[in-house]
Amino acid sequence: MDAKLREQLIEAQRNEITEHNVYKKIARRETHARNREILERIGADERKHYEFWADHTGERPPPRRFVVWKYVWLARLLGLTFAVKLMEKGEERAQARYDDVSRTIPEAAEIMRDEQEHENKLTAMINEERLRYVGSVVLGLNDALVELTGALAGFTLALRDSRLIAVIGLITGIAAALSMAASEYLSTGADEDDRRSPMKAALYTGIAYIVTVAVLITPYLFLGNPLISLSLTVAGALTVILAFSYYISVARDLPFWRRFLEMAGLSLGVAAISFGIGYLLRRFAGVDV
Repeated sequence: MDAKLREQLIEAQRNEITEHNVYKKIARRETHARNREILERIGADERKHYEFWADHTGERPPPRRFVVWKYVWLARLLGLTFAVKLMEKGEERAQARYDDVSRTIPEAAEIMRDEQEHENKLTAMINEERLRYVGSVVLGLNDALVELTGALAGFTLALRDSRLIAVIGLITGIAAALSMAASEYLSTGADEDDRRSPMKAALYTGIAYIVTVAVLITPYLFLGNPLISLSLTVAGALTVILAFSYYISVARDLPFWRRFLEMAGLSLGVAAISFGIGYLLRRFAGVDV
């Protein structure tokens, strides 16, 4: 075995034992029995692969502790689905490496097939509450981004007072959040085919809306210049859209750029139109605060 191949195998071992530890630790905290069983099975496969490579290298490299810690906490904070599917992207790179190694060690092809099966098993196993309610989160998030970003843009040019804009924006945002939550509650409860809890759907919608309102309003609470506040609000809106688009693209295997550009285009388009309306109102309707 040449030095380059041996180095590749040791790297593969380290990845396998790292992922084994991630699956093992996530499985311990998983309350859903079926999810836990499959996580343990995949973790056992990763350990088996690690032992297989140890027979060829004579080495037993330790796991990457920081990587284990990172994915365990991602699973706690952002959900099992997101953490595991993000880790799968590393498995895709591992598959390419195994394809090269299999030319020298034919058994690597079998390991590669195991790795490929992981994605299918994980996709089939996911039964996570937060993903069942992602539609409600999208509703609250998107409505807040489009409606409030547009409203703040209009208020900025029409009123030109950061504190006043913040107060009006908060009143508008909180009222809209309660309205959207109530609408989602009624909509979910009226749909006999929807198995989600109406109360939980309303909470996800309302919380997503309120969090977005807080991000968008904050610059107006701390800065005296409304135009600078508006620029920071737009930046905050784009940051929220970027983060949520990335989360959904990983958890649901959806195209990132398409979703990001769609949401950003809607929010910024409405903001630009509202900014123009605010200008017209101030100029022609005599509104000047």
